[in-house]
Amino acid sequence: MGTVVETPVKEADATVTVKKPTVVFVLGKHFVLALSSVFVVILSGGPGSGKGTQCANIVEHFGYTHLSAGDLLRAEIKSGSENGTMIQNMIKEGKIVPSEVTIKLLQKAMEESGNDKFLIDGFPRNEENRAAFEAVTKIEPEFVLFFDCSEEEMERRILNRNQGREDDNVETIRKRFKVFLESSLPVVQYYEAKGKVRKIDAAKPVAEVFDAVKAVFTPKDEKVKHYSCTILCIEKFLNLWDIKQDNAHM
Repeated sequence: MGTVVETPVKEADATVTVKKPTVVFVLGKHFVLALSSVFVVILSGGPGSGKGTQCANIVEHFGYTHLSAGDLLRAEIKSGSENGTMIQNMIKEGKIVPSEVTIKLLQKAMEESGNDKFLIDGFPRNEENRAAFEAVTKIEPEFVLFFDCSEEEMERRILNRNQGREDDNVETIRKRFKVFLESSLPVVQYYEAKGKVRKIDAAKPVAEVFDAVKAVFTPKDEKVKHYSCTILCIEKFLNLWDIKQDNAHM
């Protein structure tokens, strides 16, 4: 099993993040990351859960590089390469693109990005994808960012959005929900059993959802620093207030 190429969607199915590599090899003009040392975060959630919007926010605010498995496959097809022709023929024949093909494209994109932090969406879509990704790259995600949203809310969002997919109708939407529950959710459950899932209430307004996302991506030391600064500011304010009150009584 592998990856199915779909038409471009605003929503993403999964994603990944990366730690600073411990080793960097320089080959000609290309920097090759020691991928076994990278820090990976997978974004997951059903269609309409708002992953696409939050993915863009994470890229903008935290400097991650967004890698879409579907976009990479489509770009490879468009390039006219031998690999791209093979992918295109498999899709025409209704076959599933092997996991290893998608994984190699993801690896290449990471190596050529010049960045060390990535959000990978659209992969892994199932348990076979997950196992292959870990076996080939030797990468296990640090955590999974799971956008939890009811099917009713996701369906409402998809039907109401202005620029959806051509197949955005109730029947096909519910089929996509079924595929997510049967194929992608087990990946989330696998990592949840390992304590690696960070669940986000995606039914809330976009700004509130991103506040929750920021809390996950903000380093603990920065949170402590911010908290300490807040306390210090309050203490300074109270000291100034005490001084004013003393002067008022003089």
